[in-house]
Amino acid sequence: MFLTWLQLRDFRCHAVLEFRPDPELNVLVGGNGAGKSSVLEAIGYLATLRSFRRSPEAALVRVDAEAAVLRGEFQGEAGTVRVEVELPRQGRQRVHVDGKRAQGRADVAARVALVAFLPDDLDLVKRGPSYRREFVDDLAVQLWPTAAVDQQEYERALRQRNALLRREGRRADPTTLEVWGERLAALGAGVVRRRLDALGAVAGGAEDLCRMLGGGGEGLAWEYVAAGLGRIAPDAAPVELEMRLAAAGARAREEDLERRTTTVGPHRDEVLLLASGRDLRTRASQGEQRTVALALRLAAFDLLAERRRSAPVLVLDDVFSELDGVRRARLVERLPQGQVFVSTAHGEDAPVGGLRWRVEPGMVQAEGEV
Repeated sequence: MFLTWLQLRDFRCHAVLEFRPDPELNVLVGGNGAGKSSVLEAIGYLATLRSFRRSPEAALVRVDAEAAVLRGEFQGEAGTVRVEVELPRQGRQRVHVDGKRAQGRADVAARVALVAFLPDDLDLVKRGPSYRREFVDDLAVQLWPTAAVDQQEYERALRQRNALLRREGRRADPTTLEVWGERLAALGAGVVRRRLDALGAVAGGAEDLCRMLGGGGEGLAWEYVAAGLGRIAPDAAPVELEMRLAAAGARAREEDLERRTTTVGPHRDEVLLLASGRDLRTRASQGEQRTVALALRLAAFDLLAERRRSAPVLVLDDVFSELDGVRRARLVERLPQGQVFVSTAHGEDAPVGGLRWRVEPGMVQAEGEV
């Protein structure tokens, strides 16, 4: 799969921009503030309908503009797909796929696949559980697009139960709370099961890549720890998960009433990343953590390429400058076939070939072949 063209209007620092990248390797070069990361962010947004820099949508709209517009076309084995997104400064995004209004992420994920690695991906290993949940949920959506619907339904039910708790507190009707608890348990079981499936599918490749990128040594393992339940077996059945979630929710009801929020469910779960039993969040060097994060992204790329029979678009945003010389060389050796975007402030920091582009606000201009 590859992006054939991109058009932006009032996105970040780009008032107007058009870009027709090469179907293979593209290196975007520009100084700080030139907008190279914003171009990659726009490509990622068209593929996932969210900012891979975790930015709120209002922050994506250029200063003094009312809305940002992103358009692009992807070419894959199943043909072309055109994605258009309008991001108003206030209000909800509007998405069209091939000219028809999209219902949600599932409509795009079924047609487009993209994997991105960023300097901040160190957070995937070293920071809180929300980063690891997001990685696994995004991978699940790209493997099984209907997982997006399951996630959205769970989040909607969670918002409604939390709104009831905030509004009513201990005055909340017990029967209504029980109904919401049963709904969350049923939906949550589906979300957890997809997470376990995604982790199981990516784990082997990630372990091999950890060893390759790190020069041998320890591999990588994971454990899923559910709030109020503890460790969950990788082969746990949906019925078992639903029953356990319902029981844990009932046990937590008094605390929920006291805190006026839902304390048990997939939104509170943790994915532990381990090497020889060590929790890599707290007992690993920064180099090890970066290697693990990169291994997870590349393993996700390989998995999606295998499952979808077409390599995803790969985005490496200012990654080479964050790696030491040895890991940089190993990454270059391991770069997959397909369309790859690399950004860098200094061309010499990206020891790869391909087509190089000079980026400035509102402009991406080819410099020539390397």
